[in-house]
Formats: sequence, structure tokens, C-alpha cells
Amino acid sequence: MTLRTNKFTPKVLISAPRRSAAQSCADGSLALYSQSTYSFDTHSKSSGIYVVGVKSGQSTLLTNDSRASEPKWIGLGHEIVWLKQGDNGNTSFVIADANDVGKTYTAGTISGPVSNLKIHVLEDGKAIVAFSGKSNQDGSLYNPKDVGKPHSSGRIYDSLFVRRWDAYVEPQRNTIWTALLQKIPSNVTAREGRWSLLGVTNMLKRFPQFECPMPPFGGTDHFDVTRDYIVMVSKDPSVNPATHTVCLTYVMRIPNPISVEETNAEPVMIKPEGKRTWGAATSPVFSPDGKYLAFLLMNEDGYESDQNHIQLVHMQEGSVLHSHTLDVRDSDKDWDLSPSSIMFSADGTKLLATAEDTGCVCLFEFDLTRWLTSGSNRATPRKLTHSGSISEVARASFLSQQLFISSSTFTDSSIYYILDPSDPETKRIDVSSFANNGANFGLSSAQVSELWWKGGDDASYMVHAWMMKPSFFRPEKKYPLAYLIHGGPQGAWDDQWSTRWNPAVFAEQGYVVVAPNPTGSTGYGQKFTDAIRESWGGLPYEDLVKGFEYIESEFDFVDTSRAVALGASYGGYMMNWIQGHDLGRKFKALVCHDGVFSMTAQLASDEQYFPLHDLGGPIWKNQQGYDQWDPSRFTENWSTPQLIIHNELDYRLTIAEGLAAFNVLQMRGVDSRFLSFPDENHWVLGHENSLVWHTVVIDWINKYVGLPPLRDKEAREEVEGCRKDAVRRSVAEEMKLLRVVEE
Repeated sequence: MTLRTNKFTPKVLISAPRRSAAQSCADGSLALYSQSTYSFDTHSKSSGIYVVGVKSGQSTLLTNDSRASEPKWIGLGHEIVWLKQGDNGNTSFVIADANDVGKTYTAGTISGPVSNLKIHVLEDGKAIVAFSGKSNQDGSLYNPKDVGKPHSSGRIYDSLFVRRWDAYVEPQRNTIWTALLQKIPSNVTAREGRWSLLGVTNMLKRFPQFECPMPPFGGTDHFDVTRDYIVMVSKDPSVNPATHTVCLTYVMRIPNPISVEETNAEPVMIKPEGKRTWGAATSPVFSPDGKYLAFLLMNEDGYESDQNHIQLVHMQEGSVLHSHTLDVRDSDKDWDLSPSSIMFSADGTKLLATAEDTGCVCLFEFDLTRWLTSGSNRATPRKLTHSGSISEVARASFLSQQLFISSSTFTDSSIYYILDPSDPETKRIDVSSFANNGANFGLSSAQVSELWWKGGDDASYMVHAWMMKPSFFRPEKKYPLAYLIHGGPQGAWDDQWSTRWNPAVFAEQGYVVVAPNPTGSTGYGQKFTDAIRESWGGLPYEDLVKGFEYIESEFDFVDTSRAVALGASYGGYMMNWIQGHDLGRKFKALVCHDGVFSMTAQLASDEQYFPLHDLGGPIWKNQQGYDQWDPSRFTENWSTPQLIIHNELDYRLTIAEGLAAFNVLQMRGVDSRFLSFPDENHWVLGHENSLVWHTVVIDWINKYVGLPPLRDKEAREEVEGCRKDAVRRSVAEEMKLLRVVEE
């Protein structure tokens, strides 16, 4: 399916095909990916698993079963395995062949839901698989379908966490499982030549204190598998995970899966050499021959946005492992970027890392030859890509040094290409397939440009921002400004596609969009990221003020007298902070999504290490620090019309924050509106909910700058239905209250 449209609207964004990252087969001729689309006509989602010819660009549908997910190549041919969820909660391992479309069979079934599938091919016809699934306290696989409804809904907790992200913490824990996928020998005629799943083992059955992947967002980036071992990262069980980020990295020997033996392997901890304390760890990976591994490690406990350092380990059988920090130098200076993922090259002599760099997610290469031969840990990064945002890197074929890249930009939702690290500037091969590129949406990279301005009081540093103009932009005309503030606060607007906060959606309404990366943003050096600590409403606010002044003075086509500002999470905090300060009077309207109203309410958040770090310690030791940057202290200044959005499953910032802000606006007589989704968390993920979100937001800001409302009949009917339902509920509650009073 190729979606073509003359105008990029919220409905187009939400219903457009969403493709996963892709991976090529052993010979490099085909790439495998999954895709989903949503239909507002049928109000349903469809999904499929596809292969695309790397040279031809032609895609072939392997299955449109909505229960199929996580396709992976197995063996050295074109055979594929994917997971299929059953109605009873079980998971089947389904085998397919890209050369024989429509022919599938089940290699084995697991008695519960599993995910995060990883495969290490041992030889043609044999592969080790690792995956995650929750385990019961006795080590068996947890299946929610087997759990009866309790007689009481009460929960009792004696320590943190009580709840995390959007769910209450339950006794079941994430666990790594291993098994063998093997073709049946030729002497077994009934299933000759078919794959079978053997020896499923809970690697952590004897070690329930460990949890991997780590919730709420951990996945395949928290473990890896090779011929004989798995490596995993897990929170240190000796400290409270709500107030600490320290992780431990362990290697475990995989038992012989054919004998279906219970593993007696003890986890061997990898000790960071020269470190007594450290922080979070992620992205453990083995070299292709399994002799080396690498992972990412932060230095500071309690700080989830500290710089990641690359750790290298030489595997040594039966001994305690030590990791060496790769000393990354850019000329004679330390490399100040923070890698987010790593992998070894096909020959194991290079390490490839993705890292945010000036509003992009780029690929870097590190030569490990000196470390492999002499033990020297010095390396210099070589930048292989310079634009867009990479989501995943894979080998282009089994032994090739070429790389298969999955990426996106502000205007292209999914880009696949092959990169040759020996000559990345000229040896790039685009894999077209049915391209999800900007042209199909009426978008163009020509709409996007970059800005820099002097930030802070002393103007000692520069602030970077992205600008996006409408596709129908004319330089002689004036357009209202949409100032987008990102969350985090240690985050950034990167040149990548998003289905939630997409600058193009606002640009196509007729705004010039400016998305700044002020103090605290990632990808501009660790010092710049760290500078927001204990300065939430300080330096970042000053950077935004300077940015507004710069836009006001430099761009005649931007009408700053018709400006709006929008933000979520920390961006929502900044909306409330701006509302109470001078910059708030520069905007016609504000939009605050799941933002902070009162710093004291941070104590109700799930991950307490976050405010402990960013606000300078616990509140009983630093009340002044919490008060200094508290938006609720300045509510006497609130006067700009503001839309408040807050969801009931947001346990990162509880819904009381949104209600408090809305109540203040209402009592002060400020034009305001409150939108809430009872089934959404910190984000709005449901397709229909997303359309309502976009409609309410766009209609709100358009009203104050003189642009027409979103012309989408279905969306407007849905929004009107939400409003009427709320009114009916409100009237019913008032009548009930009146009856109580009368009685």
C-alpha cells in the first residue's frame, strides 16, 4: 500500500503505514520488516510481515495475520521465524520461507506470552534463540489467561516501586529464556526438513532477584546471545531501583538445549575495571565469534541521562570478567557524545555506535585493532552518517562489512539503505520498496532548515533549533509561529519521524515551526546536557527567550504577534513556567501536555531518582531548590489562554498536575480547556485518541492566530461526542449531588 495525498493532515499521519526497522538475509538479497496501518473507515488496524528485494525494491507480503510479530531470519537461506500470539495467551514460533509465500508451519509453542526474540545462527539448520517472558515466582512462564479474578482488588506494598509508567508493579518479573531451533534430521520422516523448538529454559529460574529486560522500556537492547552464552544487564538487586539506576552486567552459560536440562550456570558478573560505583548499563553485544563483548555504561548512579561509555570485555572461560572503558578521543579531546546503541562489525575488528549529534542520530565507527592486538583502549571515532536519525543498524549480509541502515527524517517516515563503511560518502545504495517518503505526503526536505542563536545571559554558548516551513511557503507572506518545546528535559528534537509530535502536522496548518534544543538537550555534549540540573526554569527558559527574540528580529516571514507555544512532559512544565513569566505574554495560546504544575508533586512520580538528581536531592534537604523552579508559585501571572491535556494512566506525572493547572486557569477566568484520556499514559498511542488529540490541539491554537479549524468531519464529530459525554457526566454528577443535599 502506498499512501498518496495532497495535504499532510493528522489523519494522514495517523493512518499512514508504519514500518519497523529492517534486516537483510544471509546472502543480502532480501530485507525483512513488519508494517501496520490504521483505517478510520473501518476503525481497525491491519498489519503484515513483508520482504523487500534489495536490488528490485519490490515488496512481498508474507502474512497479514495481526497476531504475527518480530520476524527474524534463521539459517543461511531465506527461511523466517516469527512469533504468533494465541487467544489463550500462548506463543507459537511460526516458520515461513520467503521463496514459498503462504506456506507456514509451527516449530513449537510456548505456554505464555513472550517477546524480544533474538537469534544466533550456529550453522545452517541450527540456531540458538533467546527471548523474554514474565516468570512466576516458581520460575514457570507467566500466562495472564491462567490467572483467576481475585476476590479483592487490594494491593499491599512494603517498598518502591508501587507503580511504574502506566501499571502497578506485580510479583511477576521479566526473564530471559533460551531454546534451540533445529531442523529435524532426515531419518525422522514425519517432519523431515522442518524446524523444531527444543529445550526451552528459564535462564534466571534460580536467580529471581534479577530482572531482564528492565521495565518499563527494556527489550532486545538489554541482552544478547551467542553460541554458548547470554549476556544481560539488570538493576542491582541490593539497592532500591526507584532511587538508583546502577545496573550489573552478567554472562551466563547456556545449557545444552537438546537434553532439556535445568541450567545450573551461575551468572558471572562483569566488573568495570577501576570503578567502585557506576550507573545504568545497556546494549550488551557479542562479537560474531563470541570471544568479545561490549556494552554501554554510565558513571553516575541516579542519573539516567549521564554519558554512556563503551565497555570492552575479552571473554575468559571460568574466570571473573573485567571490562575496560574504550578511551574515545576526538583529536586530543575526549569524545563528548553519548552512544545509544553498539554492535560489532562482521569481522569483529570495528565497533559501530549510534549517537545523537546536533539534532541527528548518526553512526560512528571505532577501530578496535589496537585493543585486540596490544590491549590499548584508545580509539578515534569516524563519523559515517551526517543527517537524519538512524533507528537500527544490521549487517547487509552474513559476512559482509556493508551495513543495512533503517532511519527516518522530519519528512521521510521510513528509509532503508545499504552503507559501505569503507566509503560512506559515495557507496550508499537506497532500498526503495513502496517508499514512505515525504513526497507521498506532500512534504519535502526543502521545508526544513537549521537555526543557531546565542543562549543564556552571558551568551557563551549557541543554541540549535530546527525550523520547518509549510509546503506552500511563500517568503513574501507572514506565517504565525509554533514554538515546540521538547520533553526530557534531557532530550532533543532530532531530524526523525514521529507519530505523536510531528512538526510537519503543524507546518501544514500554516505555521512556521521552530523546535529548539535549549540547555539540557542531548546531542550537544554532556556538559550542555548536565547544565539543566537544578536550573529547570533557569538557563533553558533564558535560551527560549533569546530564541524568540532572534526569530522576531531575523525572519520577516514569521508573525511573532501570532505565536503559540506547545510542549509535553518537561515541555509541559515549560508551558506552565512560561505562563507565569514574561515570555508567556508573547504567545496567543499555550498547550501543556502532561506537564508539571507543582514540584512537590514530583514525590508522587514513579522513578524517584529523577527528581533526586535534577532538583538537587530529597525535598526534606532542599525545599528551597524545589520551590525555586515551581510553576505554581507564579499563578498570579497566569493570563494566556491554555489547553491542558493530562491522562489518567500517567504515573510519571499524575493527573492531579493537569487538574490543578486547569482549576487555576478556570478560577482566574483565563480561557482554558481540559482534555483527558482515561486509557492513555504519558503518551497518546491509540489511533482514534490520537486523532482527537490532534484535532483539539490544532483547533485550540488555530483559533487564537486566525487560522481555520481542522476540516475533518469525522474528527470533529468525535471531539464533539467527547465534549457532550463530559457534559452529560457533569450534569449527572451535579444532579446526584443535589439529591444528596436535598436528602
